[in-house]
Amino acid sequence: MAHPLLYEVNARQWLSDLSLKHGRAIDLASIPEEDLNGFKKHGFTHIWLMGVWPTGPKSREQALTHPDLLNAYHEALPGWTEDDILGSPYAVADLSVSERLGGDKALATFRKQLAKRGIKLILDFVPNHLGLDHAFVSAQPDLFVSREHPFPHSFPLDTPNGPRFLAHGKDPYFPGWTDTVQLDYRRKATREAMSALLRSVSEKCDGVRCDMAMLLLSEVFHGTWNHVPLDTEVATGEFWADAISQVKRDHPDFLFLAEAYWGLEGRLCELGFDYAYDKHLYDLIVHDRAWDVQPHLLGMGEHNRRRAHFLENHDEPRIAESVDYERHRAAAILAMGLPGMRFLHDGQFEGVRRFARVQLARRAIEPVDDAIHALYRTLLPAFAQSPVSKGDGRILTPRRAWDDNPTSQCINVVEWQETGKENHFDLVVVNMAPHQAQCRVQLGVQGLENGVWHMADRLGDERWIRDGNELITQGLYLDVAARGAHLYSFTRE
Repeated sequence: MAHPLLYEVNARQWLSDLSLKHGRAIDLASIPEEDLNGFKKHGFTHIWLMGVWPTGPKSREQALTHPDLLNAYHEALPGWTEDDILGSPYAVADLSVSERLGGDKALATFRKQLAKRGIKLILDFVPNHLGLDHAFVSAQPDLFVSREHPFPHSFPLDTPNGPRFLAHGKDPYFPGWTDTVQLDYRRKATREAMSALLRSVSEKCDGVRCDMAMLLLSEVFHGTWNHVPLDTEVATGEFWADAISQVKRDHPDFLFLAEAYWGLEGRLCELGFDYAYDKHLYDLIVHDRAWDVQPHLLGMGEHNRRRAHFLENHDEPRIAESVDYERHRAAAILAMGLPGMRFLHDGQFEGVRRFARVQLARRAIEPVDDAIHALYRTLLPAFAQSPVSKGDGRILTPRRAWDDNPTSQCINVVEWQETGKENHFDLVVVNMAPHQAQCRVQLGVQGLENGVWHMADRLGDERWIRDGNELITQGLYLDVAARGAHLYSFTRE
């Protein structure tokens, strides 16, 4: 599937919400039909069930005592108690589904229910580190970055050969995550063990979102951990190339999504990832750099098809809290109208504003934002009925409407046409700027000539008639309001 529509739900908090909604305990095996059917109704092709792996007691203890987290819990869930703190699902204690969610059997039932509706299941794979309670820590400590004496950001461990100090998992720019220990990808044994774990996960789902995937790239890993000596020969090549190819030999359609930053997204796709985060687009939207969005998208060209475009996820602040309604609406239409993966998040449709910490078992109850809720109730069916994601999506290059008007750079245009349907196509048109903008754009669809085209906005009341020959010779003229966003349907008369 070239342009999937992914929906992320926090497994723990979602089941808590459903249990409250229906007045009974609900696990993954007992989700009501109406909630499962909602996924299908909205057009989702993939559900990312975030946080199904259990957290052990040692890692949970870190979540209960870390001062920064304690402050964050007050903001996320006023009135929280210790029972609400489960610990981070990214401090993985085991790759069997948490019994709190129903265990592996319940997950298998959930996956079957999704498959009946034509939806695929995505789970987390956390490659860089494991939780303090994972069996590898005591049974195979040599798999981790470690020393025989204490060093900053390390975890003490007694072994049959004496004390060892295991590094906490980290990226190069921040202190270690104290509820985790760092795997050592310079070791062949570590790569083999983690590749085996990845294959075991691939039997439970249809794809994985790989946490902080760029940390395993050789240049990044060596730059982060070269100061810790290694007592064996350094493994060569890239972990991801070998691990992904092993999974895809058994499951050719298995999907790999990389959480990735620092301009390394393309490198990960070269190594086998189907999609990687487009964090740069997110940053441009949130920081209101409207004039930089079009150059970014045009600069990526065909690589847009290998990016996941989003406005929020469990790591980012809520979009309703970050931007006003007009920018939210324009950005949502742009993100949903781009080639590649379209990526939405539980709570986004209701305008949720509190950042829900992953350590929490439940999230705060918030009032629904009626305007945002109405927005997505309009967007989802409109996009489902259009050629967006079903055919060939191309990002077009607007040109100046007249010589001394540079505002064409604020307008983003994506053209969608299904193969064999020359009498119909759609245009996604978005002006991310807080001012009006104009442009002309040369369309790339076939069969424009010698025809009259009806142009209608699927998201509004605009109706126009355009001459096909004029579209070819002069291009389509667009005058777009500040933060204006449209999904135009073109039909040949």
